[in-house]
Amino acid sequence: MDRRDFLKTTAAVGATALTGKKLFAKEPLKPEEFVGVLVDTTRCIGCRECEMACGEAHDLLVPDVQNDNALEQVRTTSDEQWMVINRFETDKGDVFVKKQCMHCMQPACAAACPTEAMKKTKEGPVIWRGDKCMGCRFCMVSCPFDIPKFEYDEWNPKIEKCTLCFDRLQDGERPACVEACPTDALIFGTRTKLIEDARKRIYNNPDDYVHHIYGEHEAGGTGYLYLSAVPFEQIGFRTDLGTTPYPEYTKEFLYSVPLVLFGLPALLFGFSHLTDKETDDSE
Repeated sequence: MDRRDFLKTTAAVGATALTGKKLFAKEPLKPEEFVGVLVDTTRCIGCRECEMACGEAHDLLVPDVQNDNALEQVRTTSDEQWMVINRFETDKGDVFVKKQCMHCMQPACAAACPTEAMKKTKEGPVIWRGDKCMGCRFCMVSCPFDIPKFEYDEWNPKIEKCTLCFDRLQDGERPACVEACPTDALIFGTRTKLIEDARKRIYNNPDDYVHHIYGEHEAGGTGYLYLSAVPFEQIGFRTDLGTTPYPEYTKEFLYSVPLVLFGLPALLFGFSHLTDKETDDSE
């Protein structure tokens, strides 16, 4: 485990140690099945209609896709944009990739949250609940995909991230980005069905895809699933996450070490150790 992952795992351990720890759409999906989105990057044309739809649906920044030249650099999400499209130059030409919260099956952000402000819903989306948040930002540190963002410039700051349009799902609608996509690069449905569809696409077009569904197993599995014509490391994905859900890294500690002896002291020690190491490395 590298320095970044150690920091995330330590935060999750410390925060989880400090905790003790009916919503349906009009036409509800089976509650035992998580929903998600399949992203077929071979179909994405980089139009960024999904970016604009996300901004409009959630009262966020609506980008000027004709003039902002955003595709000239690789971007991450922000407190003003819950999702972005990036362009990557690959062996098979330009590939456009949607980036947002991955909605993990066992999210590290929710495990690290001491107040359950960050919550994995039974429908699948991972949501943030402001009335429960105490501003510790453990969710930010623990996320392996670097997704939750804090509103540093606001007097009453929030944690901002994609919610898979959970409010729209409750009203029987699909996520805004999915509805806006003109090429069917984004498919919404139950995770089981999405994996079946992804496997069929690979089977029926073996030369068009890498034979791997990103998100099926990474970090224990995610709600967002991806198909690609090129290796995923060429289009900005972490391929070092393994298949173990991040909260699993904390189990042995929590069962074997008394709460008062571990918890926050371990968290602070981890921060201190890594900060000192960063300083040493920079000298």
